[in-house]
Amino acid sequence: MTELKTKTKPESILFICLGNICRSPAAEGIMKKKLEDRGLSDKYFVDSAGIGNWHVGQLPDIRMRRHGAAHGYTFDSRARQFSEKDFNRFDYIVTMDAENHSAIVSKASTETVRHKVVRMSQFLREHPGIQSVPDPYYGGDNGFELVIELLEDACDGLIEYIEQQKTKQTKA
Repeated sequence: MTELKTKTKPESILFICLGNICRSPAAEGIMKKKLEDRGLSDKYFVDSAGIGNWHVGQLPDIRMRRHGAAHGYTFDSRARQFSEKDFNRFDYIVTMDAENHSAIVSKASTETVRHKVVRMSQFLREHPGIQSVPDPYYGGDNGFELVIELLEDACDGLIEYIEQQKTKQTKA
């Protein structure tokens, strides 16, 4: 008898920052590359959004794209604003700082969806004590480089976390 394989729904991750032109599109691009490098692209859906609507439809900040390209990443998503429908569309809603976190949690209508909201800093492995991914928008090149460094670290940690959770669910 042939065993039927059931297709599992991809894990879905939404990265959130203030305007969706620096940190969250960088997290989206870095995560997609890291998943691709691990052969996991088909097991994940990754997107990004902003708290505000100031930049809807725009490409990420040119400085973020330039720094990303120097590290081998492509940041080419178009900015969009977070919608309460995203709570139903995503398994993980990952915020970049305390303000983003509070703004998203305040929109959650149930405890179940509130638990989907996590901070990117929770997944840092090489940067203990850092509580947020700082907004580089008003700073210089060092700020953009720091964001990429933190996001690379946290994306690795997030992938490990999700894969461990999937393994636990499979064994349960």
